[in-house]
Amino acid sequence: MADSKSPRGLYAARKLRKKRLNFRWSEREFYIRMLGLKKLDPLEGAPQARGIVLEKVGIESRQPNSAVRKCVRVQLIKNGKQVTAFLPGDGSLNYVDEHDEVIIEGIGGTLGRSMGDLPGVRYKVVKVNGVPLNLLITGKRQKPVR
Repeated sequence: MADSKSPRGLYAARKLRKKRLNFRWSEREFYIRMLGLKKLDPLEGAPQARGIVLEKVGIESRQPNSAVRKCVRVQLIKNGKQVTAFLPGDGSLNYVDEHDEVIIEGIGGTLGRSMGDLPGVRYKVVKVNGVPLNLLITGKRQKPVR
């Protein structure tokens, strides 16, 4: 039998496990998890979260685009953290007021990051006071008075 590089035999398990562990450090997910480098997720792993609108903000888009994207600052109910959420759709800023209850979700960028030309915005608004935002924009539903 030729030189096999990998230990084989009756008592090789410890050596094999140690070797596998050393190779796992070259995997990105393992490295980040073991060293605790993952940024803290405000949604805490949940797909969506409820929050209260604190203020409306306009965020300038990155080069080469030039626009003011309409966003809102949202304070999450479950942990009190503040995030910036994008308002998709034409004229959607008119349907969201301060102190409204909104539901936000991830915007869909790679690895949970921001998407497109929006710097630092990782979430988008899905519902306002329990009514889907796209139905408000199309005029199929009215926003409830609270």
